[in-house]
Amino acid sequence: MLKISQALTRIKPSATIAATRRARELKAQGVSVIALSQGEPDFDTPQHVKEAACAAIMKGGLTYPPVPGLPELRQAISRKFERENGLSYAFDEIIVCSGGKQVISNALLATLDAGDEVVIPAPYWVSYPEMVSLFGGRPVIVQASAKNGFKMTAEQLRAAITPKTRWLMLNSPSNPSGAVYSPQEMKALTDVLLDFPHVMVMADDIYEHLIYDDLHFATPAAVEPRLKDRTLTVNGVSKAYAMTGWRIGYAGGPQELVSAMEKAQGQTTSGSSVPAQRAAIAALEGEQGYLADRLSSFRERRDVVVSMLNEAEGITCLLPQGAFYVFPSCEGALGKVFNGRTLGTSQDFTDALLDSEGVALVHGEGFGLPGHFRISYASDMADLQEACLRIQRFCAGLKALAA
Repeated sequence: MLKISQALTRIKPSATIAATRRARELKAQGVSVIALSQGEPDFDTPQHVKEAACAAIMKGGLTYPPVPGLPELRQAISRKFERENGLSYAFDEIIVCSGGKQVISNALLATLDAGDEVVIPAPYWVSYPEMVSLFGGRPVIVQASAKNGFKMTAEQLRAAITPKTRWLMLNSPSNPSGAVYSPQEMKALTDVLLDFPHVMVMADDIYEHLIYDDLHFATPAAVEPRLKDRTLTVNGVSKAYAMTGWRIGYAGGPQELVSAMEKAQGQTTSGSSVPAQRAAIAALEGEQGYLADRLSSFRERRDVVVSMLNEAEGITCLLPQGAFYVFPSCEGALGKVFNGRTLGTSQDFTDALLDSEGVALVHGEGFGLPGHFRISYASDMADLQEACLRIQRFCAGLKALAA
């Protein structure tokens, strides 16, 4: 009989992957399903990026790459950090991984011992607490409610830190809420962190280029340079450049940490795909003008989705400031009845919506904040409008409990 490791029993399957899988199964059965469960741009990878990968393949020399990344890519990343973030990282302070998720996993594997604590604001990306648990740490969840724009306050952060705290994981713009910490809000958090020199900062900046309404992006090491030597600045090409399947993430951080991450990667996956790394160079160094057009398209979709959701009975939806998600509350629909079944949780709500109307979403429990659900609006406008109409119809058909 197969024995499953204790480490694996500490984690749950991804709620986003589960929702997407269920949608695919229903589609295969001929059901009309609109899947808004996966965080993936619907744009194609830019042509010049694809051409760079093809050229790399045709040129040959596709041998094992250096574990921390091709020198040319690490140099391009260094220039990107300097150009866009005002951050200076030396060559040995940069690592390239097979996706942003591996960057984070490497860092946690390299630094966590059993019982170490990691502060994570909720709502959070579904994988954060699971990765912490996988590597023996303890997630310390801080509830960042809609009342505060889904953003953790400085007071909450201070209260969550203990002598066992190893990391703060911070994602801005946020998946799933789209919340963006302003420079002033980020400075309030970094001021707290200055009082706790044993705490590292993991800044997940993967949605950096997806910010709306003239807001300004802020990353901790740039806001407070005194934190740079204990901050890992995480990024990648998947979201802004529509390169999710290319699996290239990267980070800049203190040399000792990056070296430890390289050691971990060297005994797991080794270096990332060479053609994908060549493509990432083209993405970072090539034409950037199309990013503004794509951002405008996302903004238009955001505005339509938020407006239509706020017309649904029992749904309230804040206007997100970044990324390509909305995170509405369905509290007004809970306690009502669908097909004789009382909807007690946001998972009940999303399950019933999928069964009734064929709209696949991800429930708030998966993101650490029940009573909400996530919609990815990185989809065709017609599908988004149809999905919102189906949500309106579903909500209008719910019955109140009998007195």
